[in-house]
Amino acid sequence: MSEQLTLSAEARDRAGKGASRALRREGRVPAVIYGNNEEPLSIHVEEKLLSKQLGTGHFFNSVIMVEVGGKTVRTLAKDVAFHPVSDRPLHADFLRVSEHASVHVNVPVRFANEDASPGLKKGGVLNIVRHEVELIVDAAEIPEDVVVDLQGFEVGDSIHISAVTLPKGAKTAIDDRDFTIATIVAPSALKSAEGDAETPAAEGE
Repeated sequence: MSEQLTLSAEARDRAGKGASRALRREGRVPAVIYGNNEEPLSIHVEEKLLSKQLGTGHFFNSVIMVEVGGKTVRTLAKDVAFHPVSDRPLHADFLRVSEHASVHVNVPVRFANEDASPGLKKGGVLNIVRHEVELIVDAAEIPEDVVVDLQGFEVGDSIHISAVTLPKGAKTAIDDRDFTIATIVAPSALKSAEGDAETPAAEGE
């Protein structure tokens, strides 16, 4: 299960671009908590702490407990806006969720048993089509990743979501097609070698 993150925040009294710029000069990032049939709450968080959590790689598929005004709010990060040049976080959106709410999250895909794939052993290349899969899960049971077992796959095979064992209680948000997660393709060097090997035979004919 994905770990739970904690983020300290302070309530934001003033809105507007001027107030937001002033906060950023102080090393703070303006943000908002919304949803769950409650009024939006304007807050600001420490930029260094936010950047550190963004760097974990699972900020967007973890429950984030935002501590503000002596209360703790269970949230999911929905969006972070970044400066186009410096890449500093400029604003963040957090969605309130109840403990066992059904939520949509993008979960990273992890590939296992590469050594047990005949196609990869022959020199095939794993072509990843989706690095993440959108799942519908219980907010208290968000998985850290989706594991794709590569055992038995050959060159030319496509690995579809139907071949993947999803974490318990999870289902895919896309349910109208058996979409592709990855394919195993022949490397260009292997293809050209095969082509060269066929050439003399063709000439002999």
